[in-house]
Amino acid sequence: MAVILIYPLILCILGLVAWVVYLVVSPSQYDGPPPGSGKGSVLAHVLVLGDIGRSPRMTYHALSIAKHGGIVNLIGYLESPPHPDVLNNPNITISPLPPPPRRPQSIPFIVFAPWKVLLQVYHLAWLLAYGLKPAQWIIVQNPPSIPTLAIASLVCRLRNTKLMIDWHNYGWTILSGTRGARHPLVRLSKIYECYFGRLGFFHLTVTHAMARQLRRPPYSITQPMIPVHDRPASIFQPITNPSTRKEVLTRVLPDAEKALVPRLLDGTMRLVVSSTSWTPDEDFSILLDALTQYAATSDTTPTPVLAIITGKGPQKAMYLDQIAALTAVGRLPNVRIATAFLPFADYAALLACADLGVCLHMSSSGVDLPMKVVDMFGAGLPVAAYAGYESVGELVKEGENGRGFETAGELAGILVHLLGDGGEGELERLRKGAFKEGKRRWDEEWDGKVGIIMGLVS
Repeated sequence: MAVILIYPLILCILGLVAWVVYLVVSPSQYDGPPPGSGKGSVLAHVLVLGDIGRSPRMTYHALSIAKHGGIVNLIGYLESPPHPDVLNNPNITISPLPPPPRRPQSIPFIVFAPWKVLLQVYHLAWLLAYGLKPAQWIIVQNPPSIPTLAIASLVCRLRNTKLMIDWHNYGWTILSGTRGARHPLVRLSKIYECYFGRLGFFHLTVTHAMARQLRRPPYSITQPMIPVHDRPASIFQPITNPSTRKEVLTRVLPDAEKALVPRLLDGTMRLVVSSTSWTPDEDFSILLDALTQYAATSDTTPTPVLAIITGKGPQKAMYLDQIAALTAVGRLPNVRIATAFLPFADYAALLACADLGVCLHMSSSGVDLPMKVVDMFGAGLPVAAYAGYESVGELVKEGENGRGFETAGELAGILVHLLGDGGEGELERLRKGAFKEGKRRWDEEWDGKVGIIMGLVS
């Protein structure tokens, strides 16, 4: 085991040292805006080591900077279509990273991971140090933290650029969820993240709880920091017009479910929507078990439900097989489960047509919040959300805009109560609460905090 571990680490260290030496060969520096230029002269690189199309918060940063006249290079992977406003904005340039290598099943993670990191180091270092002009700001999403925090902090020091770290969660806690807290790479990841996390010029967090935690050991961040809550973009809006709702459902539902549109419109069938990454940190089995229990309710005949599950990820095929098996043996009567992967605008419209949203996000750190709930509130959609972590109360208010659960049985009870006869009144109250929560939009949140910090807003 020791031999397997040490050689990839040595390779990784040697590669990083080589790139440090190369980077120090004086890339050009940011020397301020042109004389006489105004607020719109800000140049920023917005970096996410992930799919741009599935990184809404970093997308919104780019759009907000561009809205105030700033110039943005949006850096990340192009795996799914980006937000249409990004594609149509002349102030935003997408700088795609080469697709990351896929790990063959025959190669152990501990051998493959250093090789993958070396490739990412090469591509990020070249792009940030030489491929792009020096910027006033680099805004980095964390996680992933390896190797973005190290490369971005080094480039910022060499190019006279300010580093803003946007903390969404912690990379080491996510890795711990799949590898175990005692895994050597988890321990190294924690040390790395805590050290390089202190090198930011300014820090943003998604919750107050995270900001408090980052001030304490082992993070011990002393630089300026403010919580910036996720807020829905303008594309997420309620739909109250029945004709519009009919048009949307007819357009976005999978072909096999389009025949159900009349029942969804007249209320004889309920529409439940859940967005998931199909990964272990969003345990889809909770929703599947809850729907199975809902279908088996003996006190009353449950209202028929169509559950649309959006997103893509590694466990999707496994759960589709389970859904098919449960359906085949008759354990999901009055419940239809379908999957979809929708363009951004269609997803927003689907949320606005649903009766209830379900969020399965389980925070690995206990202090982050799921963006999907924010989007649901923007569409005026009440939410049943997993509530077994500290920060969830900053967003989901029990009995006001949603309901919380920690087990499949609790979620099944919520479905029975809200979607069945007699639940209409509470569902409507929750809908009003969701609409109220969603009224504060991203532009208002961003302009009053990040815009001021970056000098784009007075």
